[in-house]
Amino acid sequence: DAGSSVEEMEFNWDEYLEDTGATAAPHGSFKHVDTSLQNGFAPGMKLEVAVKSDQNTYWVATIITTCGQLLLLRYDGYGEDRKADFWCDILTADLHPIGWCQQNKKILKVPEGIKDKIPDQEEFLQRVLKGACSAPANLLEGLHRGKNPLDLIAPGSRLELQNTRDSLEAWIVTVVENVGGRLKLRYEGLEDLDKFDQWLFYLDPFLHQVGWAAQHGYSLQPPSAIRSLRSEADWQEILKKVKEEEEESSVPTDLFKDKPVIGVHSFSEGMKLEAVDPMAPFVISPATVLKVYNDKYFMIEIDDLRAERAGSQRYVCHLNSAGIFPVQWSLKNGLHLSPPPGYPGQDFDWADYLKQCGAEAAPQSCFPLLTSDHGFKENMKLEAVNPVDPEEVCIATVTKLKDSYLWLQLEGSKKPVPECIVSVESMNIFPVGWCETNGYQLRPPRKAIVNKQKKIAVVQPEKQILSSRTVHDGLKNQELNSSDSVVINGKYCCPKIYFNHRCFSGPYLNKGRIAELPQSVGPGNCVLVLKEVLTLLINAAYKPSRVLRELQLDEEAAWHGHGETLKAKYKGKSYRATVEVVRTADRVADFCRKTCIKLECCPNLFGPQMVLDKCSENCSVLTKTKYTHYYGKRKNKRIGRPPGGHSNLEVAMKKPNKRRKRRKHFFVHKKKRSSTSVDNTPAGSPQGSGAEEEDDQDESELSHSLAQDRDKRKRKLRTFSFSDDENKPPSPKDIKMEVAEKLQLDSNPLEWSVADVVRFLKSTDCAPLARIFLDQEIDGQALLLLTLPTVQECMDLKLGPAIKLCHHIERVKLAFYQQFAN
Repeated sequence: DAGSSVEEMEFNWDEYLEDTGATAAPHGSFKHVDTSLQNGFAPGMKLEVAVKSDQNTYWVATIITTCGQLLLLRYDGYGEDRKADFWCDILTADLHPIGWCQQNKKILKVPEGIKDKIPDQEEFLQRVLKGACSAPANLLEGLHRGKNPLDLIAPGSRLELQNTRDSLEAWIVTVVENVGGRLKLRYEGLEDLDKFDQWLFYLDPFLHQVGWAAQHGYSLQPPSAIRSLRSEADWQEILKKVKEEEEESSVPTDLFKDKPVIGVHSFSEGMKLEAVDPMAPFVISPATVLKVYNDKYFMIEIDDLRAERAGSQRYVCHLNSAGIFPVQWSLKNGLHLSPPPGYPGQDFDWADYLKQCGAEAAPQSCFPLLTSDHGFKENMKLEAVNPVDPEEVCIATVTKLKDSYLWLQLEGSKKPVPECIVSVESMNIFPVGWCETNGYQLRPPRKAIVNKQKKIAVVQPEKQILSSRTVHDGLKNQELNSSDSVVINGKYCCPKIYFNHRCFSGPYLNKGRIAELPQSVGPGNCVLVLKEVLTLLINAAYKPSRVLRELQLDEEAAWHGHGETLKAKYKGKSYRATVEVVRTADRVADFCRKTCIKLECCPNLFGPQMVLDKCSENCSVLTKTKYTHYYGKRKNKRIGRPPGGHSNLEVAMKKPNKRRKRRKHFFVHKKKRSSTSVDNTPAGSPQGSGAEEEDDQDESELSHSLAQDRDKRKRKLRTFSFSDDENKPPSPKDIKMEVAEKLQLDSNPLEWSVADVVRFLKSTDCAPLARIFLDQEIDGQALLLLTLPTVQECMDLKLGPAIKLCHHIERVKLAFYQQFAN
């Protein structure tokens, strides 16, 4: 109905993960997805590129990173200097494999920018090209130039598919749809009949390019399930037509170079084992090796002891097929083994069963070793194909793990499905966000919490689904600098983002937590990858809320990207803010660098470039103070401020009132809700909270403190506000009297208890902070050791309240030195 369709459209993974308290399975655990993103080019490959300043000459360049049909290149000779890196579009740039200039009598000439660094061109080229890997010629020239490999499997392309249910014969299939490498296939000759359609990932070991069967000695025969639909003459006519059109509809052979290699097995007919039927992967059952075809393929059958079998469950396997286990595997792992239909009793015993059948168990050596090093954990979320209805991709929860196998509970399927047993290497499971990235409908959970008000509150830039071949109409230059605006809507844009753990982590990020981050994130959709990177950084901070505040979108800044809501938790409180992320690959490197500068860490701490040995910023030799001077926000204005280096403090100093209003929109504390405030945030988002009120109050206090500082410079007086125990506002006369008086202590602060410290604070205008001192058990000795940085760090105070508090602490210190130091 209309209501359910609205819920499907509005499903949001971030909100769902927060509501369920679950985490997403790591992207790196889906190897087949990673493989599908590769475009044939790899970092480190070399090629010959036309020099921008002189189009008649060329020079050797190295690929730094790749993204769809874009390559980030650096001319050889620049070393680690990334300032001259530039983006090239494979379709339009003048790019060639190594050796092309020599073959075509073109000139190789050092670019002007590095001419002084290369006195001997011939010697330099011999050195850098020794053992170098050239970019593939077929990807730079001809019909395949600039195409993503997956784009080559277009609707109408033909492949050969082995029949895995009853024989090894193959038949032609036509690609009906390609969703991120997941192919909807239809047997040739069925035209519009979709009853026998299948969904397979393009790397499936039973899927091949046209001509494979003939090369490997297998016949081309339609499967028995469809053979009766046409006469033998019709099938032969169809086969003849396919061979005539082979060149037009075939897929390049090198597209399958990353398919898993099928090893040699050692199974024999009659051996017993445990197996999961791939068509109904819900239980583990006893099974038998029914037939051995050759040293690579064999057929197994799920045991059925009934006299009249309802239907034989048999399928073809190979050495690395998922769902086959040695006898007793279930027992050893505490799992239930479903007895064969017709077995007397429910207490199945393998020893009795083998004796009854007169069979032997397949030895352990027949099975590959299982691993638990895969990154999946219980309660993680992912997206998975419904085995009962392969058209559906559902939200899945990992409920159990055993070795290399997951038990998944699917949510939102049209019909209830039992827990599915899948291998961690299954090509029917995908990372969170895969469906959205590829424009495919994900089945949302039935009880998804959806508030339709967020349609009004959140307005996202219009999404466009274009193929990775489509480039912005304005892209005409052959070479693009890193700062140029390139709009390319590939399904996957962002290259891998590396966390360079050796680089300086700055004042906000915890070095130990940074070291625990994964080596890289991505590749994938720019927004999704960068959002994951920023979330990891926020969680690696000393104070996640502080880092979130530094990253939040400045309302007055020019809008260049895509607004994403990020969240942070600190000391039991939840925060959220809108953060701007870029949407195109050409801006990723600059975005990462500017974000690093915002966080006062090394500009290479994370980004699309991996730091192997020595950081180009030489950050390891700088002290924290020196580093902050170069990259931090505290350096003198006259030196010049790095892009993105504005802090919230600076904005509050200039326009405190406007900043207060903006904070209500972007940085909200998740505790209380104001019934009178205007709802400008997504429905369901916490608003009007205590933290928001505290922020406004703190900003006001900060502005007041700054005004006091100005007055102090004019009058050379130390002014401060004071309120009595009833918190009544003091009169100007009272303030003047208080300023003139020195603090007289009745006892030595070194001997103060926690209660004495709390009593003193309650006599000042910092009375609301007394609870912090009580909770942290700060006595007199600890009080005298407090400084402004310590107060800000340990008590999570903003600058305004911290200055006020430290003013009173300094009064106590002064009185101590005057009254008790001697």
